Amino acid sequence: MPLVYKIDVLQALKEKGYTTYKLRTEKLLSESTVQKLRKKKGVAWENLETLCALLDCQPADLIAYEKGEGVSEKAD
Repeated sequence: MPLVYKIDVLQALKEKGYTTYKLRTEKLLSESTVQKLRKKKGVAWENLETLCALLDCQPADLIAYEKGEGVSEKAD
């Protein structure tokens, strides 16, 4: 996957006082989104926006693009 997390998002949330229980019970993030973050998988734009709001950061603080094998350049 060319997009990777630069930080441990769940750990950063925990440091801000957001446990996975709190995230789910306050309906900030769904269980499936929490699982995706645990597995370092991509999340929807809306969830990325929520993460940025909770962590007071920009998307680039959370994710980076790493070019890898199998990724082809698309023609305009």
